[in-house]
Amino acid sequence: MSRVFGIVCVAATPATVAAEEIIVFAAASMTSALAEIETNFEAATGHDLVVSLAGSSALARQIQQGAPADIFISASTDWMDRIEADGLIEEGSRFDLLGNSIVLAAFGTETAPVEIGPDLDLAGLLGDGRLAMALVDSVPAGVYGKAALESLGLWDDVEAQVAQADNVRAALAFVAAGEAPYGIVYATDAAAEDNVTIVGTFPPDTHPAIVYPAADLASRDVPAEAEFLAYLRGPEARAAFERQGFTVLTE
Repeated sequence: MSRVFGIVCVAATPATVAAEEIIVFAAASMTSALAEIETNFEAATGHDLVVSLAGSSALARQIQQGAPADIFISASTDWMDRIEADGLIEEGSRFDLLGNSIVLAAFGTETAPVEIGPDLDLAGLLGDGRLAMALVDSVPAGVYGKAALESLGLWDDVEAQVAQADNVRAALAFVAAGEAPYGIVYATDAAAEDNVTIVGTFPPDTHPAIVYPAADLASRDVPAEAEFLAYLRGPEARAAFERQGFTVLTE
């Protein structure tokens, strides 16, 4: 389920002609970074940023169904490809914004690290418990996680124990609450939760490259869209993303 958060816009700066509302659809894994960016962008420009957070697949489907939005930031190039193929983004506006990694996260703060490879006894680690993951056939974090487990020959051993969530933050919440002893989530999400431990990182060659593309959607025409996309490439946004553990791909 998507989350929307917003802060009432502050008075426009003298350089701003008129305050505008910009609706951003973004992957749930960007929650913490975008909360900081939202506050700073609004203070700097006077615009009102409305951020809707959910799994990239759910957001892409909403865009395909005509949901009003200005910017889409996906955790998957595949979902952005689909939106672009449907003619739903402004030509030339797409760029790769961020990179990430996926990790095995454990409940609590004292779980010992493991070596992630073909010899990992993940089923043994789980015991009678569940492995929390985002939807493995549609949500990027789940897709990446399933691909990694298949690459390592571990998927068949744990498939029956996978507890799927609508998005990666929901999967992380299962682990943080102790409802699942382990989960596969983005490194950035695990780092933002105090009650989980990253016990291992999946090798990059076990799954498709994790790239977050951003683009201006064609459904609305708000002049401030370009201003926000430029802000995402700027030093303030870069610092916010790096504080959350993302790899920034833009110069």
